[in-house]
Amino acid sequence: QVQLVESGGGLVQAGGSLRLSCAASGSIFSINTMGWYRQAPGKQRELVAVQRSRGSTNYADSVKGRFTITRDNAKNTVYLQMNSLKPEDTAVYYCNAVLSIGMTYWGKGTLVTVSS
Repeated sequence: QVQLVESGGGLVQAGGSLRLSCAASGSIFSINTMGWYRQAPGKQRELVAVQRSRGSTNYADSVKGRFTITRDNAKNTVYLQMNSLKPEDTAVYYCNAVLSIGMTYWGKGTLVTVSS
């Protein structure tokens, strides 16, 4: 079992920045990939950024150059630094962890609202 708790969401004006955090607890030794997904109203959940245990990352094209995912293994925490935010970034952001055995866990989500 892995528990994920997100924090850092909120309301920000377009062009501003936010940093999301996701703290993992439980069977953290078995986590392979950690990442962030988002779901806007009326849309499907989509990948934002992921980082594998060896450090490689993937980003959605829409956030490349603006968002950065980092992982602090000592704190069992993954971060998402979001810069140059746009109204279309408004969504609930979910933390995701995939174990080496393939099981997937989700946090409850944190709301990011970007005003124009």
